[in-house]
Parts: sequence; structure tokens; C-alpha cells
Amino acid sequence: MTTTSTTALNPQRVQRRTVFLLSSAQLLSGVGNGATLSIGSLLAVELSGSEAWAGSITTVLTLAAAIAALPLARLAEARGRRVGLVTGLFAAMVGALLVIAAAVSGTFVLLLLGAAFLGLGTAANLQARFAAVDLAEPEHRGRSLSTVVWAVTIGAVAGPNLIQPGAVVGGALGLPPIAGPFVFSAAGLFLAAVLLLAGLRPDPLLLARRLAHKEVAGGQAAAQAVRGTIRSGLRAVRASPKAMMALAAVVAAHAVMVAVMSMTPLHLQQLVGGSHEGHHGGAAASTDALVIIGLTISLHIAGMYALSPLWGWLTDRAGRIQTIAVGHGLLVVAVFVAGFGQHEPTLVTAGLILLGLGWSAATIAGSTLLAESVAPDQRVTVQGVSDTLMGAAGALGGATSGLLLAWIGYQGLNVASSVLAAGVLAYAAISVVRRRHEGRVNPGT
Repeated sequence: MTTTSTTALNPQRVQRRTVFLLSSAQLLSGVGNGATLSIGSLLAVELSGSEAWAGSITTVLTLAAAIAALPLARLAEARGRRVGLVTGLFAAMVGALLVIAAAVSGTFVLLLLGAAFLGLGTAANLQARFAAVDLAEPEHRGRSLSTVVWAVTIGAVAGPNLIQPGAVVGGALGLPPIAGPFVFSAAGLFLAAVLLLAGLRPDPLLLARRLAHKEVAGGQAAAQAVRGTIRSGLRAVRASPKAMMALAAVVAAHAVMVAVMSMTPLHLQQLVGGSHEGHHGGAAASTDALVIIGLTISLHIAGMYALSPLWGWLTDRAGRIQTIAVGHGLLVVAVFVAGFGQHEPTLVTAGLILLGLGWSAATIAGSTLLAESVAPDQRVTVQGVSDTLMGAAGALGGATSGLLLAWIGYQGLNVASSVLAAGVLAYAAISVVRRRHEGRVNPGT
């Protein structure tokens, strides 16, 4: 166990290097997500000419991420994490370029196509968190996963604040100001893809399989990757109550987050624009609104990622289900703060910060629990199914949020979203109480 080749493939050393590379790539690619979240709805309204399409970019992006999740997982099963992640990131770079082309040409359909390609990058970024735990020791899985999630913070928070610098870059390149931030997005996605393509060797998933095969008889048979389907993945989830809990936690949290977040820029634009129009005129109102929207989405994304290490630590120390309960409790508080504080930009921003924190806690704890609650040969498939359902829930949330905003207003949208979070919170609380009761009855279990 002291040879040079063994040292080079020391799992702990490879794990540290893998987490560093994944984190660096997440930092770079996060700029693309931040720009899309903050500007997408405004660009959709501008190119379509109707506020009814405000949620279309978020919807298309999340739906594309859902559709791509399982194919990317199959690609990872067959050829490793590196190939799956790089494919998604390069596709997202193409998406950023298509968004720029849409802004230049004024073509709404091209904007939707760009959003769809960007969705593949979202799918890749989601799967990166699972790549972080392929080689992680059980007691450090939450920490490893949360480190990669945290790395998105700098890029994602910077994205919404690239509106002004992007306008300068866009002007220098002869582009419309609103297209400028996507120049940064394309560059970040390209660099992230190249970094993983060159550096993610050995592949963490393939190495984890080789190490596992040394520990079991019949390693050659075990080495064959299982071709997963949604049906087989769901069957594996249903066989494990913990996996069911984990899947419910991440899917519901994502649906609530996307539904509220996607309509907040439009709500703030109307709120701030209406409150300033009489004093400053339309141009000033638009500038005020853009500044507040950028700040709010930045703080929201900071809530999603900045405290990820805390949630990873809590997941490892307090427990997976307990942290899920904390996350969904924060989501319930968040939607009530934003909804009942709808007339105050400060309260809306506070609600969005809490919304990000709740999403982060639920997603990190839920993803960690999911990764360890199914058989190893089904793990990648189940992770792909989880991301597919997360994306589908986000797409549904984005699609219905615009309708709910029109029918029952921003407050009604938030209250309606609270139902999902409250349901998972109750589910988690019952599970914790039941486990404590079983522990008292059977102390040795």
C-alpha cells in the first residue's frame, strides 16, 4: 500500500482534488446562472412584448434541465462524471451565445432555445454535487457536497450585478446592453468545461467503482454499469423510506424556490417602478428597479449557496432528516415574509434570502441522504431521476407562478407555495419523532 501508483490513486487525495476542481468549475459556471435568473424574465418580456411570458425563461431552463438530467446521468454511468459534466457545460456555453444572438436579432424563439441549452448547464451543475460524494467517507459526505454547492456563491452572486458592467462590454462589442452579461456567462462556462475536461482525472465515479470491485467477489460482473431508467430509479427510491424522504425534500424545495423567485423580479419592477414613477419619471424608475432586482436576486443566490458549509456540517452532525426539517421550516417562514411584506422591497428581499437558505439546507441534506439510501449500482440512476424530478417541479413552478401571480397576486403565490414546504416539514417532523420513539423502545437499534 505504499507504492507510487497506489499513492497517486489514494482515494482521500483524489477526493480532495476532485472537490477542488468541481468547486472551481462551479464558481466559473455560476455566473451564467446568476445572469439568467436576474435578467431572463425581463428579456423575455422585452422580446415577446407581453408580461405573460415573464416566467418562460425559467420554465424552459428548468424543463430542459429536467429532460437532460437522466441522459447526463447515463453518460456518467457509461463514461464517468467528467464526460457528463463537460457535455452539459459546453452545451450551456452555446446557450449563452444563443441568448446574445436573440437579444441582437430580437427573436423570442431564439431566446427560448438559448434558455433550453443553458438548462443543460444547470443539470450538469446539479450533478456536480453528487460527483463530490463518489469518493467521500460517510461521515464527511455532507461537507463534501456542501463545499461544491458553496463554490457557486461567488459566480452566481456576481451574475445579477453584471448588468452595468455587461452593458459596457456589450456596448464595446456592439451588442444591446441587456445582452452584455451573457458574454461573461459564455466565458465562464467555457472555462469551467475546459477545467474539468483537463483536470478531472482520475474520474471519481470510475475510481470509486474500481475500489468497490476490489472489495467484492466477481468484480468483473460488478464492473458493468447499470443502464438506468426513470422507472428503475423510482423503484429503487420506493424501496427505501429514507430515499423517499430525501426525494420529497429536494423536489418540493426546488418547486417552492423557483415559483417564488421567478416572479419576484417582475413584482419588484412593478412595485419600485410604480412607487417612483411620479417622482423620477420612467427612465429613473427603470434604473431603480434594475438596481433593486439585481441586489435582491444576488442576496437570494447568496442565501442559496453562501452558507452551504454550515448546512453540510449540520447534515453530518445533527442528521440528514433534522436538517431537511430546518430547511423546509425556513421555506415556510420565507414565503410568509415575502408574501405578507409584498409592499416593502426590504421585506421581499428578506423573504428571498430566507428562501435561498431554506432551499440550500433542504437540498444539501436531501441530496446527501439520497446518495446513501440506495444500492451503489442504482445510485447514479437515482441521482439522475432526482434531478429530473427537481427540474420538472421547477418547470411546473415557473409555468404556474405567472398564472398565480395574475390570479391571486404575489402574496397569494407565496401562500400557495407554502403548502408544499409545510407538507415536507410535517413529514420530516413525524419521521424524527417516530425514530426517537423507536430508539426509546428498542435502544439497541
